[in-house]
Amino acid sequence: MNRIALYHLETLLWIARLGTFAAAAERLNTTQPAISARVRELEAQLGYPLFRREGRRMALTVRGRQLVRDTEPLWAALERTLAPDGLAGARGVVRLGVGEIAAASCLPGFVAQVERDLPAVTLDITISLTAQLLQDLLGATSDLVFLAGPVASPGLVTTSLGAVALRWMASPTTAARMTAGAVAPIWSLPRHSPLHQILLETLAERGQSPPPIATCTNVRALIDIVAQGQGLALLPETMVRGTPGLVEVWPRPRRGIEFQAAIRAEESDPVVLDLFRRAGMLRIDG
Repeated sequence: MNRIALYHLETLLWIARLGTFAAAAERLNTTQPAISARVRELEAQLGYPLFRREGRRMALTVRGRQLVRDTEPLWAALERTLAPDGLAGARGVVRLGVGEIAAASCLPGFVAQVERDLPAVTLDITISLTAQLLQDLLGATSDLVFLAGPVASPGLVTTSLGAVALRWMASPTTAARMTAGAVAPIWSLPRHSPLHQILLETLAERGQSPPPIATCTNVRALIDIVAQGQGLALLPETMVRGTPGLVEVWPRPRRGIEFQAAIRAEESDPVVLDLFRRAGMLRIDG
């Protein structure tokens, strides 16, 4: 029988998931030369190549793909079996991508829960816009993301986190000028954001042609801009509730922003799957 160790299979699976030896080395807390050595050892034992280089990524060969397909469910079952008290002894780093609105709403409670129940699991958190979060997840540089939706992709599994209501807000000074007939500048997140799309929908419902819309990638910065009298913006209620220096100027949109947690459809890591299950119990309605 070939002398194949468990770490050989673990290395193979993480290279297949992440696409590069460097990413697998970071995930497994080792060096790229060590990963390369493991692959050479595994290929020597099997007697056939597992990867071929395609640009910067390592693509599986036909036999390599089959080995990964056969090994993944066995590895997931082994991890579940060996984890003491289920996942209580789980260790590792999970890369979590979060939208700014979700970060301000449900992230603190989620982090506290993970620290309490899985103290040896470290969260590596990135705050970004939905388009980038989706790209990071599909590109396997994030394990789990909380993003604005709805998102539909055959490569993803999602669960609802609820929805956040939106309010048209401005400073009292801006609101007074608008009452007197002045036109105020409109601020928003960039065009590809769900919030921007809802903004355009509500303007159309009001019978208004979209004026030039100034954009900013940060919701907190948008709040500060309009609070200083620089215009109005459609903002998440969870982030403006009780904020001094802001008043509501137009009726609220009929729909808010939906949020989802998402993982890749092929995800098999028990820790990531457990965090995804926990995420499905979160609610950021507001």
